[in-house]
Amino acid sequence: MELMKAPAFGLQRVSDRLGAWNFYFAAKLALYALGLIDFHLWENLAFAAALFAMAVPRARPLRPFLGVPVAIALLYYDSRLPGVARVLSQASLVSTFSASYLAELAARFFSWKVIAVIVLAVVALALARRFVRLDVFVVAAMVAMALWFSPPEAVPYEPAAKAGAAKAASTASQGPEAALAEFFRTEAERKVAFTRPAAASANFDVVFLHVCSLSWDDLEVAGLAKHPLFASFDIVLTRFNSVSTYSGPAAIRFLRAPCGQPRHPALYTPAKAQCLLMPGLQEAGLESQLALNHDGHFDDFLTHVRAQGVQAAPVPLKGLAAPQHAFDGSRIYDDGAVLGRWLEARASSPAPRAALYYNTLSLHDGNRLEGKPDVKSSDTYKARLAKLLDDIQKFVDEIGASGRRAVVVLIPEHGAALRGDSAQIAGLREIPTPAITLVPVGIRVVGPDAQRNGDPVRIDEPTSFLAVSQIVAAMLAKSPFGADGFRAADFTAGLPTTPFVAEGENMTVMRSGNGYVIRDERGAWKELR
Repeated sequence: MELMKAPAFGLQRVSDRLGAWNFYFAAKLALYALGLIDFHLWENLAFAAALFAMAVPRARPLRPFLGVPVAIALLYYDSRLPGVARVLSQASLVSTFSASYLAELAARFFSWKVIAVIVLAVVALALARRFVRLDVFVVAAMVAMALWFSPPEAVPYEPAAKAGAAKAASTASQGPEAALAEFFRTEAERKVAFTRPAAASANFDVVFLHVCSLSWDDLEVAGLAKHPLFASFDIVLTRFNSVSTYSGPAAIRFLRAPCGQPRHPALYTPAKAQCLLMPGLQEAGLESQLALNHDGHFDDFLTHVRAQGVQAAPVPLKGLAAPQHAFDGSRIYDDGAVLGRWLEARASSPAPRAALYYNTLSLHDGNRLEGKPDVKSSDTYKARLAKLLDDIQKFVDEIGASGRRAVVVLIPEHGAALRGDSAQIAGLREIPTPAITLVPVGIRVVGPDAQRNGDPVRIDEPTSFLAVSQIVAAMLAKSPFGADGFRAADFTAGLPTTPFVAEGENMTVMRSGNGYVIRDERGAWKELR
């Protein structure tokens, strides 16, 4: 039996040999025209040729049994979904997702617009059967559309305008692969060192708030880009690239902030001691401290943190409110309560200076609010974000009211992919697009003698973790506290910039001219559409 019976509409149709398989290819071409999938011309032509050869009476009954599995595999290959190896590697994690979250993810693949376009394409093809041989028409359409829409496999690379003319010309002639190699070579040589503050310098803490699932794009979608918290920062980095799109690698990159950007595979090899953020700050006289609003078990998050030299016991969570449950059912504790408990413990700590690493999952995709298990996480994101920003602002105010001094650094892990795009559904973060990795980073000096002179500073140049390390190092070398006040610009002078390169396990995205190029898991560079 064939895959499906083609409607005759009461008309005498022109004979073709692909039969109902024409509609499979037509549907894929419609998805390709919408920019929702790629289309590998030679593989699809080979499949069509095999189906054509099996149109003879003796082989025709076998076409559905052999063709359907190949058709599914080829559609997956054409899609922009993670590769099979990546899916298998994450199978154990996906198995922990709740049924309600899996249903929410499945629903994101459905679009009435896409269904309507596919139906129109199939109906138009069915009506055309009377006048043309569909197999000839469909094959011609495949060739024409693949040539018309597909960008060249080897895209030219346009280096940043600020690069030296000779170096820029040389890099451009070699293409994106050479530019990427040069980027990592340069990054391997960069580092920031923390110096112990002078004995007479005012003591202060450094508080890092590492927030999961928050990008500039998410702020815009949620309508909270103008939350008062952002106006209160002394320094804002508007083009900060978090590089990674998942919590494990994001935490490793941040906790190795004193060194330049490493390649993704290098994250899972031991780092040089000089590259470890928290041990580096401890050497500079700040006691290392840790707090999480979750248990840290998912994807071995706490294990990754420990491997970066963070050995402090986390703030105990017993007795604190847990207004959310994660996608695996584990508790997500109230940010204000966890940070408040740390501040209480800090008041009785004898350490003159401390560095806190705080990680929160309050915005993670799939979270469910207590008492509202059936409300989708995407529908509660804005409310969860508003509460988190309010909690952080309250926490900063409480530090000031307590009489303590602190430099508070808000630095998200990555975005939530709240709106999704043509390359991947909302919540999927396999492709490290700028919408996911360009995150809002803000730094606030707070305390009884924290007085900024002049305006806050906005850094609109491309930056990454090295810039945050340098700002903190500058504040340790020259305290922002004191009767004379401070100028935010004094701590951002000569700030290291970092060209945009974002990486996942199988994907790399790099800035090129006014746009971006992407290298997929097959190693081919193309324009990011």
